[in-house]
Order: sequence, then C-alpha cells, then structure tokens
Amino acid sequence: MDELTLLRSARSDVTAPTPHALNEARSALLTHIEDSRRPTAALATHMRRPVLRRIAYSTLGTAAAAAIVTGLVMTDLVGLAGWRGGADAAAAAVLRDTSGLAIASSDPILQPGQYLRVDTTAVYGGAAAAEGNRQIGFLTIDEGQMYIPANRDDDWVWMRGLRKPYQSFGPESEAAAQDDWNRQLAKRGTPDYQENVRAPGGTFYATSSPNLDKLDGLPTDPYRLLNYIYRITLGSGPSPDAAAFTWIADSLRGFGAKAEIRAALYEAAAMIPGVVITDSAATLNDRTGVSIGRTEPSDGLRHDIIIDARTGRLIGERAVLVDPTKKSPFPVGTSVAWTAITITVVDEAPAGGKLYGDMGLPG
Repeated sequence: MDELTLLRSARSDVTAPTPHALNEARSALLTHIEDSRRPTAALATHMRRPVLRRIAYSTLGTAAAAAIVTGLVMTDLVGLAGWRGGADAAAAAVLRDTSGLAIASSDPILQPGQYLRVDTTAVYGGAAAAEGNRQIGFLTIDEGQMYIPANRDDDWVWMRGLRKPYQSFGPESEAAAQDDWNRQLAKRGTPDYQENVRAPGGTFYATSSPNLDKLDGLPTDPYRLLNYIYRITLGSGPSPDAAAFTWIADSLRGFGAKAEIRAALYEAAAMIPGVVITDSAATLNDRTGVSIGRTEPSDGLRHDIIIDARTGRLIGERAVLVDPTKKSPFPVGTSVAWTAITITVVDEAPAGGKLYGDMGLPG
C-alpha cells in the first residue's frame, strides 16, 4: 500500500493518483530535501512553486487535496520511508528478528528508591597539530556511570571518569596521547579521579532535562516512525539516510526507549537504504554481537550498531574509517569512535555531587 492509497482510505472523494503522479510527487519531495541542505534552499523552493502546483492540480484535482497530502506528511503517513528500497535482505532479516526479541524482552522494573544504572564506555578520536600542517591522531577512552531514579523527577547522579589514552598509531601518535594525558593529570591530580554530578530530573550542568517521555510517544508503526525520523532530522547530517540511521542508533543507545519503541526502531532501520551486515561476530568492549551498518560516501565513515542477537539489546555503536581517499589522522579500518553500554538495576546511588560538578567537564 502506497502513501496516497492511505489517503484514499481516509477520503473517499479523492481521485486515485496514477503511478506516474506518485513518482512525480516523490521526486519533488526528494528535490525539496536536497535543496533544504543548501544555503539557497529558500530561493530554489520559491522557483519551483509553479511546478509543484501543476503536480498538485493535475494529479489530485484540487488545492484541498494537496493540503491533505501536506497534512499526511506532517503526520508521517507520507515521506521517504519504504519506497526507495531498504536494507539488504540479510540485514533486514536480522533487524526484524531483533525487533521480535525486543518485544519479547521485559523492560527493567524499578521499585521506589531503586535506580537504573547505565554504564558507558566510550572511545573518541583526539588529534594534535604537527609541523607541515599535519594532524596526529590518537584514541582516548573514558568510563562513566549514570544513576536514574525510579521517579525521574528525583536527583540523577552521573559519575564521570578521566579521558585516558587508549590507542596510538606510531611514535608521534603515542607522544601526542601522552601529552594529552599529562595535561589531565596536572589538572585533576589522580588517574582515578571521578566527577560527581547530581541534578534533579537529569538537568546536569543546568541543561534541559532528558525528555524520556518523548520516546514513549513515538509511533510504534515502523513506517510512520521512519517518516517521523526523516522529517525531524532533515538537514542535520550528510544525507537523510545517514541522519536517520544515526538518530536510531542514538535512541537505541539511550536508556528511555521501551520495548515496543526499540522494536519499531529496529524495523525502521530495516527500511533505510544501504544498511548491511558488516560483521556477524563483532566484539565491542569484550561483548560479541552482530554488526549492522551503513557507509556514508561523503565522510568516508561506516556507522555500525552492534546487537546482541540473543536478547535484542544494543551492545553499542561505532564509526569506522573505510575510505582511504578521505584526509584523516587515522589509518583506514580504525574505529575512530565507539560507545558500549550496560544497563542494570541497583538499590542506591553514590552520595554527594553538585549540579555543576567541578565547574567544568573532566579533562
């Protein structure tokens, strides 16, 4: 069933569009998305208005019908999802199996006074300037624990460790990583330093509260969910598909998505073009799962999510440099960033802590 067939099911007085009309309308949508990423998007859209009007009048008959289609776009019944292809068959099968596992799995249940503890291990790329206008790359690692109370309006606690050397790529890289570490030690005094940040509702450093309830309100229909994701991420990444895949990974990595939302997110990822299995046995932070990813030609990176195929839980995500033609301080094949998470239920959180921590980010 296509998007405008859905329109007909809602309005019996709308003339059925021809396949040619559907293709014209979808092409116009793609053109609008592409132009929205350019500085001249407003001018380009203005110049095309007569064409868009002709499409609307000739295929749907009235301006009112065009307004209905616009409304369907805003309610995510019409969009980019599904009709441009999707993940390859093997990746789609894994994602759909994972969706079923997510539905079957139970979410952690917190009793009053308990906390959801989210352990995060994160590796990020660092760089130092060198002579000859070069950048020397190295990787750092940090670990943190976040404690989310059963009553989300109560105090959250975030324990944040230092950013430590993780991987270097030759003598220059090793020296740059050591210099970075020495600066942190000079500032914090001990390698075991942890910043203790405490804030009601998770408003760390006086930022806005994480809107976990918004996740609960996401569409559970994968088609509508993916259209929603495309719409809200428009212009935020190197391509609509890259932005959508990243948004899904970020939402799965978070700690607020319920089982039915996680299931829909996996199904939505199966409808994104270019998604493939990149490793059937990928190890991340000593845990092994299936790696499913997508390569974005514009930045030369492959973005992966690693899934525990037994439970449907996300192990983590990573970005791998795959294009040797892209200028980078890292060797091709390097995971230039990765994050792994573990979620447990605990009875208490560390005492103390301040809204602003130690008046700055660690390191």
